Amino acid sequence: MELVDLTAWAPREGGSLSYRVETRFGLDSLPEGASFGQVSAVGTDPEGNVFAFQRGPRTDPIVVFDPQGRFVRSWGAGIGIAHGLRLDPDGAVWITDVGSHCVLKFNRAGRLLRTLGTPGRAGADEATFDRPTDVTFGANGVVYVSDGYGNSRIVRFDRNGRFISAWGRPGSEPGEFATPHALATDRKGRVYVSDRANERIQIFDQDGTYLSSWTHLGATQGIDITAGDEVWVMTFRSLDEILRYDSMPGRLMRLDLASGRVLGSLDAPGHSVHRSAAGDVFVGSLTGNVIRLVAAGTSETPAMALDEDRPG
Repeated sequence: MELVDLTAWAPREGGSLSYRVETRFGLDSLPEGASFGQVSAVGTDPEGNVFAFQRGPRTDPIVVFDPQGRFVRSWGAGIGIAHGLRLDPDGAVWITDVGSHCVLKFNRAGRLLRTLGTPGRAGADEATFDRPTDVTFGANGVVYVSDGYGNSRIVRFDRNGRFISAWGRPGSEPGEFATPHALATDRKGRVYVSDRANERIQIFDQDGTYLSSWTHLGATQGIDITAGDEVWVMTFRSLDEILRYDSMPGRLMRLDLASGRVLGSLDAPGHSVHRSAAGDVFVGSLTGNVIRLVAAGTSETPAMALDEDRPG
């Protein structure tokens, strides 16, 4: 028998993650005629409801499902281009709209509560962004925004939306950025920035002082850190791989917070990652899917194999 040569494939970092994968979460419950476009981000609320942020014209930008994947509601008409979505500790929904250059805060029913940035105007001052990519939260209600496509900075606001500070500029030195694409904070208040085109994650204190970098992960699209400091990233070998293949050959990784060491990984076509309080991991995929990973051994309905929904 001829032996198969797999030397071109690197060992799977940290070993395989023990999850069952559902590639069609929520899709079959959408109202008649509705469908997803690219799904840029996913989040969950304290009750386990799932918020998908998508770019297609056949449903609203934000689609809400119950924990079992049944459609609840949709909202967000008028949002320009979907990108980042996070729920804050109080359960409010924050999104970044790269079309309007704004960060928007909503309640979970879709009522607008706050706008950061100036709608329709790109800039780099205290009142404007240029295609912001993500948002996350620190102590005392602090809000951090990665102002990443047109600018190369992180912007910090207080709980009332007042500008505090900003840091970063274009470049590849520590504290400089080339597309800060996603960000997250840990329990000590440190800020982790996916510096995508520089193919690293930079780590700062809560005031923006540079601490260190992880340079072994490739070009990270998304990062999530749970309340218990569990770290997940959605990453790729290089920026060229993302741009050339439209996020298809990505890898989902769980990391050790102290060192960045990979604890486990699996292949997934993803743009963002979110780990829910219940332990499920959600991937927002530009293939037009919400992918849910359910920990092996739970009583969830058996899930489909990951590859079944990949285009040929």
